[in-house]
Amino acid sequence: MKKLLIICGLLFSAVTFANAQGGNRNMGTPEERAAKMTAKLTEKLTLTADQQTKVKAIFVDQNTKMSKVREEAGEDRKAMREKMMASMKDSNDQINGLLTEDQKKAFTAYQEERKAAMQKRGGRPGNRPAQN
Repeated sequence: MKKLLIICGLLFSAVTFANAQGGNRNMGTPEERAAKMTAKLTEKLTLTADQQTKVKAIFVDQNTKMSKVREEAGEDRKAMREKMMASMKDSNDQINGLLTEDQKKAFTAYQEERKAAMQKRGGRPGNRPAQN
């Protein structure tokens, strides 16, 4: 009985450790990620229903392209980063075209917040600042 409990405890620990190491690798389908991103922008910019539909379509397209770029890039991180940055810029330009002047200002501020947060974390969403 004790061996069984120990084995169960070790399995639980191994699974927990493996999930913790995975970070944000499995963030869902492009549609799920697009829905989350659209909800976040709706909260920040008060998007209309029409804007939400169009923004979500832009995010689905962007996330699909990013997944494809990740698969094709292999170990070439620099090329992957350049393609992803170009895709993000294109998506942001499309979104900007849908927004009112007030929303554009809020979108620019939101992008600056995200950029600052990324720099704090070392440039990657999964990285956490070192705890000293």
